[in-house]
Amino acid sequence: MGLLSYNLDGKVAIVTGGTRGIGLAIAQELLRQNAKVVICARKQDGLDKAKEILKGGDNLLTCVAHIAKEEDVSALVDTTVKVFSKIDILINNVGMNLPTGSLVDVELSAWQKIIDSNLTGTFLVSKKVGAIMRQQKSGKIVSISSIAGRLASPGMNVYGIAKAGIEMMTKNLALELAPFDVQVNAVAPGMVRTDFSKPFWSNDAIHDMIVKNIPMGRIAEIDEVVHPVLFLASDGARYITGQTILIDGGASIV
Repeated sequence: MGLLSYNLDGKVAIVTGGTRGIGLAIAQELLRQNAKVVICARKQDGLDKAKEILKGGDNLLTCVAHIAKEEDVSALVDTTVKVFSKIDILINNVGMNLPTGSLVDVELSAWQKIIDSNLTGTFLVSKKVGAIMRQQKSGKIVSISSIAGRLASPGMNVYGIAKAGIEMMTKNLALELAPFDVQVNAVAPGMVRTDFSKPFWSNDAIHDMIVKNIPMGRIAEIDEVVHPVLFLASDGARYITGQTILIDGGASIV
Protein backbone atom coordinates (compact mmCIF):
# COMPACT_ATOMS: atom_id res chain seq x y z
CA MET A 1 0.00 0.00 0.00
CA GLY A 2 1.39 3.42 -0.96
CA LEU A 3 1.92 6.25 1.48
CA LEU A 4 -1.40 7.73 2.58
CA SER A 5 -1.52 11.09 4.33
CA TYR A 6 -3.55 11.51 7.52
CA ASN A 7 -2.38 15.04 8.35
CA LEU A 8 -0.83 14.01 11.66
CA ASP A 9 2.14 16.40 11.58
CA GLY A 10 3.14 17.31 15.13
CA LYS A 11 0.45 15.15 16.75
CA VAL A 12 1.51 13.35 19.92
CA ALA A 13 0.51 9.68 20.09
CA ILE A 14 0.88 7.00 22.75
CA VAL A 15 0.91 3.44 21.43
CA THR A 16 0.74 0.85 24.20
CA GLY A 17 2.69 -2.28 23.46
CA GLY A 18 4.35 -0.70 20.46
CA THR A 19 7.36 -3.00 20.29
CA ARG A 20 6.14 -5.68 17.88
CA GLY A 21 3.37 -6.76 15.55
CA ILE A 22 0.47 -4.40 14.97
CA GLY A 23 1.62 -1.93 17.65
CA LEU A 24 5.09 -1.59 16.13
CA ALA A 25 3.60 -1.13 12.66
CA ILE A 26 1.22 1.57 13.95
CA ALA A 27 4.10 3.39 15.65
CA GLN A 28 6.14 3.15 12.45
CA GLU A 29 3.36 4.61 10.32
CA LEU A 30 2.68 7.40 12.83
CA LEU A 31 6.35 8.37 12.64
CA ARG A 32 6.17 8.34 8.82
CA GLN A 33 3.25 10.74 9.16
CA ASN A 34 5.51 13.09 11.20
CA ALA A 35 3.75 12.43 14.51
CA LYS A 36 5.59 12.29 17.83
CA VAL A 37 5.25 8.79 19.22
CA VAL A 38 5.53 7.23 22.67
CA ILE A 39 5.67 3.46 22.93
CA CYS A 40 5.64 1.39 26.10
CA ALA A 41 6.35 -2.19 27.04
CA ARG A 42 7.05 -4.17 30.17
CA LYS A 43 10.69 -4.90 29.28
CA GLN A 44 13.49 -2.54 28.29
CA ASP A 45 15.09 -4.93 25.80
CA GLY A 46 11.91 -4.99 23.70
CA LEU A 47 11.87 -1.20 23.67
CA ASP A 48 15.54 -1.09 22.67
CA LYS A 49 14.91 -3.41 19.70
CA ALA A 50 11.87 -1.39 18.63
CA LYS A 51 13.88 1.83 18.86
CA GLU A 52 16.45 0.41 16.46
CA ILE A 53 13.72 -0.54 14.00
CA LEU A 54 11.72 2.68 14.24
CA LYS A 55 14.64 5.14 14.05
CA GLY A 56 12.34 7.91 15.28
CA GLY A 57 15.02 10.20 16.70
CA ASP A 58 13.63 13.00 18.84
CA ASN A 59 10.11 12.14 17.68
CA LEU A 60 10.20 8.78 19.50
CA LEU A 61 10.02 8.24 23.24
CA THR A 62 10.14 4.81 24.90
CA CYS A 63 8.89 4.01 28.38
CA VAL A 64 8.89 0.85 30.49
CA ALA A 65 5.35 0.37 31.78
CA HIS A 66 3.02 -2.42 32.80
CA ILE A 67 -0.29 -0.88 31.82
CA ALA A 68 -2.27 -2.94 34.35
CA LYS A 69 -0.40 -1.10 37.12
CA GLU A 70 -1.79 2.34 37.88
CA GLU A 71 1.55 3.79 38.97
CA ASP A 72 3.18 2.70 35.70
CA VAL A 73 0.37 4.26 33.67
CA SER A 74 0.71 7.52 35.59
CA ALA A 75 4.45 7.58 34.92
CA LEU A 76 3.91 6.85 31.21
CA VAL A 77 1.35 9.60 30.74
CA ASP A 78 3.14 12.16 32.92
CA THR A 79 6.41 11.58 31.05
CA THR A 80 4.65 12.00 27.71
CA VAL A 81 3.17 15.35 28.76
CA LYS A 82 6.49 16.48 30.24
CA VAL A 83 8.40 15.72 27.04
CA PHE A 84 5.82 16.55 24.35
CA SER A 85 3.44 18.92 26.25
CA LYS A 86 0.20 17.23 25.15
CA ILE A 87 -1.45 13.98 24.03
CA ASP A 88 -3.51 14.00 20.84
CA ILE A 89 -3.87 10.29 20.17
CA LEU A 90 -4.03 7.14 22.28
CA ILE A 91 -3.78 3.74 20.64
CA ASN A 92 -4.72 0.99 23.09
CA ASN A 93 -2.88 -1.89 21.48
CA VAL A 94 -1.61 -4.07 24.34
CA GLY A 95 -3.15 -7.50 24.36
CA MET A 96 -2.27 -11.07 25.21
CA ASN A 97 -3.89 -14.47 25.23
CA LEU A 98 -3.31 -17.84 26.85
CA PRO A 99 -4.80 -21.18 25.83
CA THR A 100 -7.68 -21.51 28.28
CA GLY A 101 -9.70 -24.58 27.32
CA SER A 102 -13.29 -24.66 28.51
CA LEU A 103 -14.42 -21.58 30.44
CA VAL A 104 -15.64 -23.70 33.36
CA ASP A 105 -12.11 -25.06 33.75
CA VAL A 106 -10.25 -21.74 33.59
CA GLU A 107 -8.07 -21.00 36.60
CA LEU A 108 -8.67 -17.64 38.27
CA SER A 109 -5.00 -16.75 37.80
CA ALA A 110 -5.29 -17.18 34.01
CA TRP A 111 -8.55 -15.18 33.97
CA GLN A 112 -6.93 -12.32 35.88
CA LYS A 113 -3.81 -12.26 33.72
CA ILE A 114 -5.79 -12.05 30.47
CA ILE A 115 -8.35 -9.56 31.80
CA ASP A 116 -5.64 -7.37 33.35
CA SER A 117 -3.59 -7.18 30.17
CA ASN A 118 -6.45 -6.65 27.72
CA LEU A 119 -9.19 -4.88 29.65
CA THR A 120 -7.91 -3.41 32.91
CA GLY A 121 -4.85 -1.97 31.20
CA THR A 122 -6.96 -0.39 28.47
CA PHE A 123 -9.21 1.10 31.15
CA LEU A 124 -6.34 2.57 33.17
CA VAL A 125 -4.61 4.19 30.20
CA SER A 126 -7.90 5.47 28.73
CA LYS A 127 -8.90 6.88 32.12
CA LYS A 128 -5.64 8.79 32.57
CA VAL A 129 -5.36 10.02 28.99
CA GLY A 130 -9.10 10.65 28.66
CA ALA A 131 -8.97 13.07 31.59
CA ILE A 132 -6.21 15.04 29.82
CA MET A 133 -8.10 15.06 26.53
CA ARG A 134 -11.26 16.20 28.30
CA GLN A 135 -9.36 19.11 29.77
CA GLN A 136 -7.70 20.10 26.49
CA LYS A 137 -11.03 19.54 24.66
CA SER A 138 -9.57 17.43 21.87
CA GLY A 139 -8.25 13.95 21.25
CA LYS A 140 -8.64 10.55 19.65
CA ILE A 141 -8.68 7.20 21.41
CA VAL A 142 -8.52 4.05 19.28
CA SER A 143 -8.51 0.59 20.86
CA ILE A 144 -7.63 -2.73 19.27
CA SER A 145 -10.46 -5.20 19.82
CA SER A 146 -10.97 -8.49 17.97
CA ILE A 147 -13.74 -10.43 16.28
CA ALA A 148 -13.21 -12.81 19.22
CA GLY A 149 -15.18 -10.18 21.16
CA ARG A 150 -18.17 -10.87 18.91
CA LEU A 151 -17.99 -14.62 18.34
CA ALA A 152 -17.65 -17.40 20.89
CA SER A 153 -14.24 -18.95 20.26
CA PRO A 154 -13.02 -22.18 21.85
CA GLY A 155 -9.70 -21.58 23.58
CA MET A 156 -10.07 -17.80 23.24
CA ASN A 157 -13.03 -17.36 25.59
CA VAL A 158 -11.48 -15.11 28.26
CA TYR A 159 -9.68 -13.10 25.58
CA GLY A 160 -12.99 -12.64 23.76
CA ILE A 161 -14.73 -11.56 26.96
CA ALA A 162 -12.01 -8.94 27.52
CA LYS A 163 -12.33 -7.66 23.95
CA ALA A 164 -16.12 -7.45 24.26
CA GLY A 165 -15.51 -5.33 27.34
CA ILE A 166 -13.24 -3.03 25.35
CA GLU A 167 -16.01 -2.44 22.81
CA MET A 168 -18.49 -1.45 25.53
CA MET A 169 -15.84 0.71 27.17
CA THR A 170 -15.39 2.41 23.80
CA LYS A 171 -19.11 3.24 23.63
CA ASN A 172 -19.23 4.61 27.17
CA LEU A 173 -16.09 6.71 26.78
CA ALA A 174 -17.36 8.02 23.45
CA LEU A 175 -20.65 9.10 25.01
CA GLU A 176 -19.01 10.77 27.99
CA LEU A 177 -16.22 12.53 26.06
CA ALA A 178 -18.23 13.62 23.00
CA PRO A 179 -19.06 17.07 24.51
CA PHE A 180 -15.31 17.69 24.81
CA ASP A 181 -14.51 16.95 21.14
CA VAL A 182 -12.83 13.66 21.96
CA GLN A 183 -13.63 10.75 19.64
CA VAL A 184 -13.32 7.17 20.90
CA ASN A 185 -13.42 4.21 18.53
CA ALA A 186 -12.06 0.71 18.09
CA VAL A 187 -11.09 -1.73 15.37
CA ALA A 188 -11.78 -5.45 15.57
CA PRO A 189 -9.50 -7.49 13.32
CA GLY A 190 -9.98 -11.10 12.44
CA MET A 191 -6.89 -13.23 11.91
CA VAL A 192 -3.87 -11.05 11.09
CA ARG A 193 -0.49 -12.30 9.88
CA THR A 194 1.51 -11.49 13.03
CA ASP A 195 3.77 -13.47 15.36
CA PHE A 196 0.94 -13.28 17.92
CA SER A 197 -1.30 -15.40 15.69
CA LYS A 198 1.44 -17.45 13.98
CA PRO A 199 0.52 -20.70 15.78
CA PHE A 200 -2.82 -20.51 13.91
CA TRP A 201 -1.94 -19.32 10.41
CA SER A 202 1.31 -21.28 10.15
CA ASN A 203 -0.63 -24.52 10.61
CA ASP A 204 -2.04 -25.40 7.17
CA ALA A 205 -5.11 -27.21 8.50
CA ILE A 206 -6.06 -24.40 10.90
CA HIS A 207 -5.26 -21.73 8.30
CA ASP A 208 -7.49 -23.39 5.70
CA MET A 209 -10.32 -23.78 8.22
CA ILE A 210 -10.13 -20.06 9.07
CA VAL A 211 -9.87 -18.87 5.46
CA LYS A 212 -12.84 -21.03 4.43
CA ASN A 213 -15.07 -18.69 6.44
CA ILE A 214 -13.61 -15.46 5.05
CA PRO A 215 -15.31 -14.22 1.85
CA MET A 216 -12.09 -12.49 0.73
CA GLY A 217 -10.32 -15.84 0.96
CA ARG A 218 -7.28 -14.80 3.02
CA ILE A 219 -6.23 -13.48 6.40
CA ALA A 220 -5.32 -9.83 6.94
CA GLU A 221 -1.89 -8.29 6.53
CA ILE A 222 -0.68 -5.93 9.25
CA ASP A 223 -0.97 -2.73 7.18
CA GLU A 224 -4.66 -3.52 6.60
CA VAL A 225 -5.18 -2.94 10.32
CA VAL A 226 -2.76 -0.02 10.62
CA HIS A 227 -4.50 2.24 8.12
CA PRO A 228 -8.02 2.01 9.58
CA VAL A 229 -6.47 2.83 12.97
CA LEU A 230 -4.73 5.90 11.58
CA PHE A 231 -7.89 7.00 9.83
CA LEU A 232 -9.78 6.88 13.13
CA ALA A 233 -6.93 8.84 14.73
CA SER A 234 -7.16 11.54 12.07
CA ASP A 235 -9.46 14.52 11.52
CA GLY A 236 -11.05 12.57 8.69
CA ALA A 237 -12.91 10.64 11.40
CA ARG A 238 -13.92 13.67 13.47
CA TYR A 239 -17.64 12.83 13.23
CA ILE A 240 -17.20 9.13 14.02
CA THR A 241 -17.32 8.07 17.66
CA GLY A 242 -18.34 5.03 19.70
CA GLN A 243 -17.86 2.70 16.75
CA THR A 244 -15.96 -0.53 16.20
CA ILE A 245 -14.79 -1.18 12.66
CA LEU A 246 -14.55 -4.89 11.85
CA ILE A 247 -11.46 -5.71 9.79
CA ASP A 248 -12.24 -9.28 8.90
CA GLY A 249 -12.44 -9.69 5.12
CA GLY A 250 -16.20 -10.07 5.41
CA ALA A 251 -16.14 -13.00 7.89
CA SER A 252 -18.80 -11.40 10.08
CA ILE A 253 -21.33 -11.01 7.28
CA VAL A 254 -21.76 -14.69 6.46
